[in-house]
Amino acid sequence: MNNYETVFILTPVLSDAQVEEAVKKFEDLLKEKGCEIVAKENWGLKKLAYPIQLKKNGFYTLIEFKGEGTVVADLELAYKRDERVIRYLTTKLDKHAVEYAVTRRTKNRTARA
Repeated sequence: MNNYETVFILTPVLSDAQVEEAVKKFEDLLKEKGCEIVAKENWGLKKLAYPIQLKKNGFYTLIEFKGEGTVVADLELAYKRDERVIRYLTTKLDKHAVEYAVTRRTKNRTARA
């Protein structure tokens, strides 16, 4: 099983409940395909670097997961079919990126406490 990280941006016109529903949909898809979700971060509403579909903001979400390589194609197909998603990026993490992700998560937890 490989380690992956996916970040997707949802349209800013959604309510908090709709954002949670969209995120849950993608989490459920990953679990259905046999993936293990390592971490999930909701980065909230952020300004985009440039307008996308005439929108200047978007809801960012990051999901780290472990799974087979074939899952990425299914996940990205689901992103393409969902009109709430305006951008997405999925990357395979090497051992150094996994270590960095672990330290970033622990650093964020201690900063919140």
